[in-house]
Amino acid sequence: MSTLEIRDLHVAVEDKQILRGVDLTVRAGETHAIMGPNGSGKSTLAYAIAGHPKYTITGGSVLLDGEDLLEMSVDERARAGLFLAMQYPVEVPGISVSNFLRSAVTSVRGEAPKLREFAKDLKAGMDALSIDPAFAQRNLNEGFSGGEKKRHEILQLELLKPKIAVLDETDSGLDVDALRVVSEGINRFRGTGDTGVLLITHYTRILRYVKPDFVHVFAGGRIVEEGGPELAEKLEAEGYAAYTKDAA
Repeated sequence: MSTLEIRDLHVAVEDKQILRGVDLTVRAGETHAIMGPNGSGKSTLAYAIAGHPKYTITGGSVLLDGEDLLEMSVDERARAGLFLAMQYPVEVPGISVSNFLRSAVTSVRGEAPKLREFAKDLKAGMDALSIDPAFAQRNLNEGFSGGEKKRHEILQLELLKPKIAVLDETDSGLDVDALRVVSEGINRFRGTGDTGVLLITHYTRILRYVKPDFVHVFAGGRIVEEGGPELAEKLEAEGYAAYTKDAA
């Protein structure tokens, strides 16, 4: 059973301390939701785990199945089984969606998938996410709407089959129909029980489709309260003011 262990994690950006001691364990079969106001450190956690060079680890550890992710390069973390769906996916002119995805699968698996097998999996994934097949030949994310970019992130997720998926505000900018389709994709991914999901969000609307096992409240760069799905409903009703007024 795969396990992501975050222990006493401290992270700074340009000498400003953002995370101040985060402890969190995500196991296969579990879905954890991280909620909190803007500036609380939620996205910093996601990008620090993934290895973004902007974020400096000043203390603590991050282990995936006992292996130190902080000692790995970004691509090594992906091969180890970590996946990050970004809040703002970047455009990559000159690289088609199909070529990008096949290269990503090759990098993670260590060998190229057979072309016919990959084409079949790609078509099935695009159909399930209501993505126009023509998008396979378009440049990666270039000219895509926000919803199209997010659907593509989930397509990556389903093709790469990581051990742990970190989804950074995947619901941001989605209309009701796109939110439903994206949520169904996340549920398909986690339905095997062999993977863990860390879902970062401001709002409860995605949690009505993707039911979390645990909810963690972020404020001031740390987790200040934890609970089950009922905690998300409390946040929806009461907001974050009770947590942010005392956050350092």
